[in-house]
Amino acid sequence: MKTTRLEAFSDGVLAIVITIMVLEIKVPHDTAPAALVPLIPVFLSYLLSFVYIGIYWNNHHHMLHTLQRVSGPVLLANLHLLFWLSLVPFATGWMGQNHRAIAPSVLYGVVMLMAALAYFTLQGRIIASQGPDSLLRRAVGRDWKGQTSLTLYLVAMLASLRSPAVGQAVYALVALMWLIPDRRIERVLSD
Repeated sequence: MKTTRLEAFSDGVLAIVITIMVLEIKVPHDTAPAALVPLIPVFLSYLLSFVYIGIYWNNHHHMLHTLQRVSGPVLLANLHLLFWLSLVPFATGWMGQNHRAIAPSVLYGVVMLMAALAYFTLQGRIIASQGPDSLLRRAVGRDWKGQTSLTLYLVAMLASLRSPAVGQAVYALVALMWLIPDRRIERVLSD
């Protein structure tokens, strides 16, 4: 199978994830600007998750450009990633509505950690399907950013047990770390 169907399906799922997240921001019935103040934590959670989904979409897009054909294991690994990303709206909504609570902040980290692990699994399946000299293998190398992200998710979950605000700040730090697009794949593809 060519990659176009996989790309289109993944793009559609991620578009729905973003749509569901924004629908969780409830419009206040009051027209005074002060009515928006309670929505600030909800909006900040949405913003953080929007950035994460955008980062996943961007990197997923680049990663799929290294793929010549889609194998069964790649399809399953992609579904695994999409499963965890589809839970982002729930974790986002719960954390946004309960931004000072421990459990929602920890759950957000669990979802982010599992999505990152699923991304690594997909990356590994693509490399396995393309062989040891694959473009993706050359592009990702040791992947210090990915490994650092996993560690920081664990740190954020542990920090959330004491202070959800500190854990959420670490989640934002990971997003900032990835906000600058990863050019490794682009460089290998252009060579």
